[in-house]
Amino acid sequence: MRSPPKGLITGKLRRGRPYIYTEEQIAEIVVEATRLPSSYGLRGWTCSTLFGLIAVTGLRISEAIGLDEDDVDLDEAVLTVRCGKNGTSRFVPISACTVDRLGVYRSERNRILGVGPAPFFLLDEGQRPDDCYIRYNFAQICQHIGLRDRQDHYKHGRGPRIHDLRHTFAVHTIIDWYRRGLDPDREMIKLSTYLGHKEPEHTYWYIEAVPELLKLASERAERSITQGRRS
Repeated sequence: MRSPPKGLITGKLRRGRPYIYTEEQIAEIVVEATRLPSSYGLRGWTCSTLFGLIAVTGLRISEAIGLDEDDVDLDEAVLTVRCGKNGTSRFVPISACTVDRLGVYRSERNRILGVGPAPFFLLDEGQRPDDCYIRYNFAQICQHIGLRDRQDHYKHGRGPRIHDLRHTFAVHTIIDWYRRGLDPDREMIKLSTYLGHKEPEHTYWYIEAVPELLKLASERAERSITQGRRS
């Protein structure tokens, strides 16, 4: 019996449906993170600020923890992402409230550790947090607030992920376009650039991945067809 030739059955990467946080859940995560204990209190400051930053910018975890002091320009309200996916870099504008929060974090970090660290986000010992550390703390917080089941032996358990904060940012942005009557096709390239997606199709994926977005897109398509018939 022969095996089918290569290419006969095409494969497509199937992504799992993202978990979309409510604004209340995000606020609860950030507040709970401030309560994380550490020797000098910097753990709570770092995790809460980092989680909040990812939620309002859609940065990848590696991009957020990879920020250096010089990458955070609070005067111009822009972040410079130098270690994006596939070695890409980009500028990420931030809002005034995000500028204020990052400024407070910088002041508190400098008070605890002194002025002039190279990485922007730091731990009590003065080193940059790594991916495992951030994912662990996020999982523990989600257990504390009921988004994940409690686990023994400091296990992460299953449930919403920190990367879903990025998904949530993208979905809320696209939903806002539809509610404001903007043209998603014209806006999508802006969001793709902001998120650092190599291809716009990676951003369009959110429409089919989230039922509310798919419903909004279908309703908009139906209105366009109806208007076209009337004209």
